[in-house]
Amino acid sequence: MHDHYYDGLAPMNLFTKLQGRAAAGTLIRVGMIGAGKFGSMFLAQAIKLPGIHIVAICDLDVARAQSNLAYIGWPQDRYAATSLDEARKNHSTFITDNAQLVIETPLIDIIVECTGNPVAAVAHLVAAFAAQKHVISATVEADAFCGPGLAAAAQEAGVIYSMAFGDQPALVCDLVDWARSCGFSVAAAGRGHKWRPEYRFSTPETIWDYWGLSKEQAERGRLNPKMFNAFLDGSKPAIESAAIANATGLQVPVDGLAYPSGGVDDIPNLMRPRADGGRLDHTGMVEVISCLDENGAQIGNDIRKGVWVCIEADTDYIKNCFEEYKVVTDSTGRYMSLYKKWHLIGLELGISVASVGVRGEATGVATCFNADVSAFAKQDLAAGSWLDGEGGFTVYGGVRPAAHSVAKNYLPLGLAHQVKLIKPVKKDQPITLQDVELETTSPAYAMRQKTIAMLGNNIAYTKS
Repeated sequence: MHDHYYDGLAPMNLFTKLQGRAAAGTLIRVGMIGAGKFGSMFLAQAIKLPGIHIVAICDLDVARAQSNLAYIGWPQDRYAATSLDEARKNHSTFITDNAQLVIETPLIDIIVECTGNPVAAVAHLVAAFAAQKHVISATVEADAFCGPGLAAAAQEAGVIYSMAFGDQPALVCDLVDWARSCGFSVAAAGRGHKWRPEYRFSTPETIWDYWGLSKEQAERGRLNPKMFNAFLDGSKPAIESAAIANATGLQVPVDGLAYPSGGVDDIPNLMRPRADGGRLDHTGMVEVISCLDENGAQIGNDIRKGVWVCIEADTDYIKNCFEEYKVVTDSTGRYMSLYKKWHLIGLELGISVASVGVRGEATGVATCFNADVSAFAKQDLAAGSWLDGEGGFTVYGGVRPAAHSVAKNYLPLGLAHQVKLIKPVKKDQPITLQDVELETTSPAYAMRQKTIAMLGNNIAYTKS
């Protein structure tokens, strides 16, 4: 394999296109907001990618960002720039705590948002659209409650808004696109998870025992217990399922995710309609598969860290093809699945940067408002309590059809950050907008309103 680009050719693969950008000196100029775990994983790979220049990194804790860069192996001279202009001239990286500076500079083409804070993220995204910047968002928490509005706002601004490849929603979108582009009907799509019903009450104090890591291993990896608890307690699976549904047009279960148990070869039997012996209300749904059986025992060959799509053979000829090519199917021979057993989070984000930067294509984006994620109480909460968002001590997220959650005035999980309860709420019950004292001047609130209007009935928040 040659490490150069051949002029005159129009290769389709992204890596060759990145090499071409490097050879031509027309680098994809990236600014990143948030240098935590996801951001650090991307940066560990970005330094090796041709055609990409990380011009600036913004983090509220500059010293932490510098420490993370040293930890992942960046030479100090690569992030020693004292200004954006110096970063441009020396092909180095400027670190700052000023997000607006990174968003507004003409030296950057793409903003990567990976703060994990949905309220802050929406403010960053709206500002980036106004500054005519393409955006790749790893803060899928924002997508879960106002992704359709964000996608519409980006389109209105004439820029690209994209999910982050490496996170499971973008990977599932890729599988669904594969299936549909091949002519298959999609029965279901989703991700795996380690799930027991009691996990929804987990807190940052109980996460590591449930997760399967020691406290020492978690500290070595600089893992945030609240963020990882958002995975375990069902908030993140709900958030990602909503993002998948809104990007693909699939539906979510009326009563929330069922988490049926199974391994990879069980997917075709599980992810078919109940009428055919499966666990779905109907075809065309999003679901999550647990790697634990009903007794809590580990299932072999699981899909805990992966993603999948289940497709249907809608003719006898295609069913026969499955049989002839020895495809693993369900008991009827009509349903089969394609899957990836692993997702590598920020290590895979280069796919999004290249896709947006050289192809002008998002790696997944909301196209409808089918699903929403609401806040449910982890414990009996008294009036005067403060909600601490996904992964914390007070609430977990549950995915519901958007029309259902909006009609019932459920509080979106993405807005349940530092919000005060004005009424008590019982454990395991949904929190409504009437139960909280909600700030209504933020870009996140405005974008939620824009998203609600996309349901077509102009339902708005009510306080009565």
